[in-house]
Amino acid sequence: MNPILLCILGYVVLQLAVVFVIARRPQTEADYLVAGRSLGPWLSVFSVFATWFGAETCIGATAEAYRGGLNAVSSDPFGYSIGLIATGLFFAAALWKRNLLTLADLFRNHYGPGIERLAALIMIPSSLLWAAAQVRAFGQVLASVSELGLITATAIAALVVIIYTAVGGMWADAWTDLAQGLVLIAGLVALGAMFALLGGFDSLPQTAAAAAAKAPPPDRPLIEILAVPIFGTIAAQELTSRVLAMRNARLARVATVGAGLLYLAVGLIPVVIGLGAAAFIGPDVDPEQVLSRFAQSRLPTPLYVLFLGALVSAILSTLSGALLVAGSLAAHNIAEPLLGTAVSERAKLRMNRAAVVGFGIAAYGLSFTSDSMYALVEQASGIGSAGVLVLIAFALWLPRVGGAASAAAALIAALTTYLLGSHVFGWTAPYLASLAAALTAYLLLAVVTPKAKLAEPASAGP
Repeated sequence: MNPILLCILGYVVLQLAVVFVIARRPQTEADYLVAGRSLGPWLSVFSVFATWFGAETCIGATAEAYRGGLNAVSSDPFGYSIGLIATGLFFAAALWKRNLLTLADLFRNHYGPGIERLAALIMIPSSLLWAAAQVRAFGQVLASVSELGLITATAIAALVVIIYTAVGGMWADAWTDLAQGLVLIAGLVALGAMFALLGGFDSLPQTAAAAAAKAPPPDRPLIEILAVPIFGTIAAQELTSRVLAMRNARLARVATVGAGLLYLAVGLIPVVIGLGAAAFIGPDVDPEQVLSRFAQSRLPTPLYVLFLGALVSAILSTLSGALLVAGSLAAHNIAEPLLGTAVSERAKLRMNRAAVVGFGIAAYGLSFTSDSMYALVEQASGIGSAGVLVLIAFALWLPRVGGAASAAAALIAALTTYLLGSHVFGWTAPYLASLAAALTAYLLLAVVTPKAKLAEPASAGP
């Protein structure tokens, strides 16, 4: 076994050890899903930051900057940073005060159990695709530093994260997110410092201009490119679960905004490296290999291992969050209501853990269905989130407008429009079209159907 692979596996084993130490802490479903709503400032900020800063942020932002210059990176890190900051400013406190475990709980309280289950069924594929992209990335990292084939390496990656997430839940996620976030920042800062020491900033204007000059024109308008990460972030259960796990409403607002600003600051490092990498590795490298090629060729072995640790950290934190969300929606919002009110807390924990295992296996299978993890991530951000966003906005800010029929129409219209626009008609702005369809359907049904009495908010928290 080569020393680099040994270091990566040692780091992963250390993360697993932390998880098993914390494993006894979750005693209730609320402990497992939202850490008993008790995360403090450090855990809150780094839980959001590390969950959102995935492998596609490191590799994807570098690749796009290398391929198309600064204009090519409007989505990441800028779009996702705006989404995090907007969530903190306008949604986090209001969501926290509702005493929820999931977004689907909000929809049950406001629109009824039918919408709760429909929304959960629409949100689960998004989390599953996101998890599949991270499983694939983790497998590629292991395969690149060892003699393991991609299938074997990806299977090992999936097994590690299934155990990692199923055992500890949000408590383990939060503590390991803190460690992974620090390693991620250290690794990228070391890479950025080496770029500066090698004179990367000296030729940056020339290489950035050359990349922009040869870049093909964008195939989508800028507003569509930004809409997917901004609105997809606001409507993501992965982010909401972190918000709900924080200690109070004020912290939920401040920590989410802080995580967005941290995301932007750290996310600019891969962008800068991508803009100037051509001066070190040439202009004709596969864009998705630019970051790793630069790190491997320019970093001494200890710093290269730190960089790989940063990449693994980005993958682990994002992947565990996606699996936990898919499991919580399936177990808490679909399976448990079907079993009635007599389900014990121990049984709820078992159901959530079993769902995480099942979705982990599914993510492993899905990871081979696309040639690129970025295609998986793009689909994950766009599928159904426009309808979820419309429901969140009306439930929080205009609760007397619309009811269950409006909510169902918005969810179905958004999903159908996005799938048709993306995969059948090839529209240049399928996400904006799905958002317009969801809003139109919601308002139309609000006018033509009688308003049912709002469901009384039911406590879903501890």
